[in-house]
Amino acid sequence: MAMVSSRLVFLVSICILVSQAIAQPDFLYHFCLDKGNYTSNSTYNTNLNQVLSSLSSNTEIDYGFYNFSYGQSPDKVYSLGLCRGDAKPDICRSCLNNATNLLPLLCSNRKEAIGWYDYCMLRYSFRDIFGIMEDSPAFFMWNMNNVSANYDQFSQDLRTLLDSKRVQAAAGGSLRKFAAGNATAPNNQTLYSLVQCTPDLSDQDCSDCLAGAMGDIPNCCDGKQGGRVIRPSCNLRFEIALFYDPTADNASSPSLSPPLPRVPSHDSRVTESNQSKSSSVQASINEVSITELSPR
Repeated sequence: MAMVSSRLVFLVSICILVSQAIAQPDFLYHFCLDKGNYTSNSTYNTNLNQVLSSLSSNTEIDYGFYNFSYGQSPDKVYSLGLCRGDAKPDICRSCLNNATNLLPLLCSNRKEAIGWYDYCMLRYSFRDIFGIMEDSPAFFMWNMNNVSANYDQFSQDLRTLLDSKRVQAAAGGSLRKFAAGNATAPNNQTLYSLVQCTPDLSDQDCSDCLAGAMGDIPNCCDGKQGGRVIRPSCNLRFEIALFYDPTADNASSPSLSPPLPRVPSHDSRVTESNQSKSSSVQASINEVSITELSPR
């Protein structure tokens, strides 16, 4: 009888976890990093639940960046939440609430995980992740449609626009490093872009992270009408259709002299990507394709 009761409790618990996961919208992508495990009744699990609860329930922060830690080493948990710079506070909180519910379910018992929605990113770890620029794990997304004409001019216009936004984002303060804007592309098209760093980065690290992400564009989105390069510490996106709140153009950080990017040459960027364990996944939504770059 006791064995039957135990099995029943186990099955009920599984059903609850599955129903909770189904109730949350899917991430664009997520990684459950193989850097250590915890058990369900451990101090680490208690600390993780506490830090995620603090993050999702906080209503005082209105600038879209959350960094909390809880507990003592070796069971201390660090968490970081970042909302897209044009996301309204209610959208931001809703996004992070979904993320804090879903990520621990998808990455059950993993000590380190990261997940991205369109409007927010959540990561947590057993190690200090604050103020540290990290470029992996990362993934690419791109529009399936190709640039129809004047490819060289399109690429030049894109580079100029992203460089301008990189400068603005890197010059942001400790609350927000974000910039969005547009430029005229060939055939009188409007090219829109958005870049963002976690604001705990230094100006230089933000600039370097975005410069590295820009260097990945030829590896994922060359000749495409849109694309994204998404890293733990920064991300960028470009499209020929407006995809962000246009008021974000005016809210972007003021332009200052740019930190000079410390990034490898394009050839060495390609070499690093080739050394990563890479796999391609086709997604039917919005006609995008996704490529994963596993941590090195």
